[in-house]
Amino acid sequence: MSGHSKWSTIKRKKGATDAKRGQVFTRLSKEISVAARSGGDPETNFRLRLAVERARAANMPKDNITRAIKKGTGEEKGGAVLEQVTYEGYAQHGVALMIETVTDNRNRAVAELRHILTKSGGNLGETGSVTWQFENVAYFAFPPSTHSEEDLFDLVVDAGAEDLAFSEEIVEVFASVESFKSVSDALELVNIAPDEAMLRMEPKNMVELSPSDTAQVMKTIESVEALDDVQNVYTNLEVTTEALTLYAGD
Repeated sequence: MSGHSKWSTIKRKKGATDAKRGQVFTRLSKEISVAARSGGDPETNFRLRLAVERARAANMPKDNITRAIKKGTGEEKGGAVLEQVTYEGYAQHGVALMIETVTDNRNRAVAELRHILTKSGGNLGETGSVTWQFENVAYFAFPPSTHSEEDLFDLVVDAGAEDLAFSEEIVEVFASVESFKSVSDALELVNIAPDEAMLRMEPKNMVELSPSDTAQVMKTIESVEALDDVQNVYTNLEVTTEALTLYAGD
């Protein structure tokens, strides 16, 4: 799991530009607006609460968050109608992909995804062709704290967490979807504010390729993530230190 976290860190460093930050805010606004359709109060709308927390973690201005909520609830008129669509497919070498999008044009989203995947040697799949390889989990990530590994382990496991991963750069916590709130509350009690707190798709089994093939797939995934309609990409690719070195060197 730590390979994926280091990969995310590298991508953040490589993309730390104003243009990229604007793209991040756009994606977060879409996520908030879609979630707000079920209610504009984060206290009673769990999905909206998650989206707002992610926006705050990214330092998104409060006015942007409020405006996105109002668009979702219909208080603020105008703009295209957004819908959330998840696509399934494969990158080269049979690496599975779950691609979450929020789009105002399904035809455009499909065409852009198909172009990138086909060009790289992959393909879009039918509904259900990839889903079985993943499961929904609650995920938290934060820098190592002053709390010992043993204390953190006891804290989150007592709150319902199923797994932890420690590295020099990051602590990752995995739990069932049902345990998201209890784990979140437990971390808050000891003043730990996660950099990431979300529900996401985790692969049941990983695919390990050579470092060069892994780096190629990582570049394909990066191209998919750069599309305006794409919110998240989940993969079963095992990211090794050697592959990270090749990827980061470009």
